[in-house]
Amino acid sequence: MKFAWKNIALISAVALFALPVMAQDGASATMPAASPTRTIVIHAKKFAFDPAEITLKKDETVKLELTSDDVEHSLVVPELGIKGTMKKGEMTDVVVTPRETGDFKGKCGKYCGIGHGKMHFVVHVVN
Repeated sequence: MKFAWKNIALISAVALFALPVMAQDGASATMPAASPTRTIVIHAKKFAFDPAEITLKKDETVKLELTSDDVEHSLVVPELGIKGTMKKGEMTDVVVTPRETGDFKGKCGKYCGIGHGKMHFVVHVVN
């Protein structure tokens, strides 16, 4: 019985520590390789983002400071792993390191009123 408990403990320890390390191998856009080189402030308000487009460099780590000027919003750019809640008067930091070039579409992920569907955002990633 002791042998079985030792194996269960070992397997549990490996699962707790190895899985997060393995998840990092996917080079997710939200897991930065370095400290941010710059910061971009993004405001949300009914029914727009300001700015509505940003340009990032491939492999550059950037901090996005998200805030709302009115009601709760969120910024979601699935292909880059960007997801952040935007509350009025509060700053939410999202760190991103894009690994691919291209144009990536984002939107507000929190219903904020009748114009919610018009809240679009674009991230241009260049070399």
